[in-house]
Amino acid sequence: MMDRSRRLFLGQSFALAASVKLPKLMPHLILLGDSIFDNGSYTGGGPDVIAQVRRHLPAGWKATLLAQDGATTEHIPSQLARLPLDASHLVLSVGGNDALRQSAILDMPARSTSQVLDMLGEAVSKFKTRYQQVIDACRTGKRLLTICTIYNGNFADKQYQQRAATALAAFNDVIIQTAVERHLQVIELRQIINQPRDYANPIEPSSHGGDKLARTIARLATVANNSAQGARIIGSSFLL
Repeated sequence: MMDRSRRLFLGQSFALAASVKLPKLMPHLILLGDSIFDNGSYTGGGPDVIAQVRRHLPAGWKATLLAQDGATTEHIPSQLARLPLDASHLVLSVGGNDALRQSAILDMPARSTSQVLDMLGEAVSKFKTRYQQVIDACRTGKRLLTICTIYNGNFADKQYQQRAATALAAFNDVIIQTAVERHLQVIELRQIINQPRDYANPIEPSSHGGDKLARTIARLATVANNSAQGARIIGSSFLL
């Protein structure tokens, strides 16, 4: 049997351990994906998205950029492999470069509309498989994940702009369906980056557009109900 002095020692030790308050971990937001976040090369010396996110986050928050210009769904696993151990919030924007790889479909000669739709449908089907694998990989652990749609770009050729927006709608349908099925919040970039001055070139966000996106991310991460579960589409009204 345990003697009295040992019981007293253990009891005091447990009481001391229970009274010690561990420091609260600082929230750490991670940006994953492509040049929607990694836009520093396109801002002409202006602030990039990660700098703007850090400026808009409240004191006590950290933010890290793991997104890389040119990344596709194939590159996200390597970004996840570099996640800091204290990562608490993930924001993912990927898919634009996957769609860009299929842009030849928009200008290719075709025998019929059905031929073009079949080619687009096959590209979207492959994207869906890769994208959902990426999302499931991001959802491991207890981190809060927010995803982004693909914006429409800012092309000078208005007919090409219309064709691009039509094709991207199919890719965005995959993203939104995935958000609904997995109860995720999704930032609707077509509503956030929606003016010519939001773009540094036809496909990259400017500092102006990046700031709109950064304010959306910071507010979404820090609002009182940021741990709420359930699909939610975040548009331009979120910033009003």
